[in-house]
Amino acid sequence: MRIAILGATSQIAKDLVLSFSAQRSLELALYARRPSVVAQWLEDTGMRGRYTVGDFGAFDTSERFDVILNFVGVGNPAQAAALGASIFDITLHYDQLALDYVRRHPRCRYLFLSSGAAYGSSFDEPVDGRTKATIPINNLRPQDWYAAAKLHAECRHRSLPEFPIIDIRVFSYFSHTQDISARFLIMDILRAIQDKTVLKTTSDYIVRDFLHPTDFFRLVEALLSAPATNAPVDCYSRAPIDKPSLLAAMQKEFGLRYEITAATNSINATGSKTYYYSRNTRAKDFGYDPMLTSLEGIVREMGKIF
Repeated sequence: MRIAILGATSQIAKDLVLSFSAQRSLELALYARRPSVVAQWLEDTGMRGRYTVGDFGAFDTSERFDVILNFVGVGNPAQAAALGASIFDITLHYDQLALDYVRRHPRCRYLFLSSGAAYGSSFDEPVDGRTKATIPINNLRPQDWYAAAKLHAECRHRSLPEFPIIDIRVFSYFSHTQDISARFLIMDILRAIQDKTVLKTTSDYIVRDFLHPTDFFRLVEALLSAPATNAPVDCYSRAPIDKPSLLAAMQKEFGLRYEITAATNSINATGSKTYYYSRNTRAKDFGYDPMLTSLEGIVREMGKIF
């Protein structure tokens, strides 16, 4: 099987490449805006010369691929805030690159990395298969751009039912390889443990479902093994975790010190989300069965750091 990965500098893409590397029968072609970064990463991980690396100009529609995975996007709230409305053009440009290929090679499967944010910015309860996407069309705010860009892409994909396109909605993801400077709660926790400082966080109650790299790989494998179709799927672990339980577990397992405060300087680039996870288990129809809970995945990855 030949797989093209667009946006290979993405950390979730790198984790997937590491998982793919155990399968010698796979041929990967990695494309990125900064191919030198990808080449250096391959060398650092002992995979120099293993895979083809190029910029997007080297992506040739005449070359044969069985699968395209599109990871182009933003990896943390600060990036989303900095890009603003330009995320529309970026998402459209690279999505169109993949769609042009699929139109020329209609048997090629296309997996697009979407986001739970495609449902909108309000998560007063977990989403499920009946949840409707909500966009404040008369009062669009900067934190809505990212969600609207993902929703726009998904609508474009559903309008092409004849092509095998699957949108993978990632909610929360944690790997020990992630950028420690990213402004997510889990990374704030990691930095506090590493720097031996006191984490200052609010009492806001939130629930998150952290996907482990192994389970993301299991999901991709299931989607590629199942009959080709055009559909969206939500990512999920065996169980989500709420903020109080996460803080208590990190205190017990890794000595986290934390203090509840009235406010913090956290970045909220995609809207406030109390219950940011999904009960939509459609991925099970493709054969996906998560192995780890959110807490189990976090402890496993944190253990590789400390």
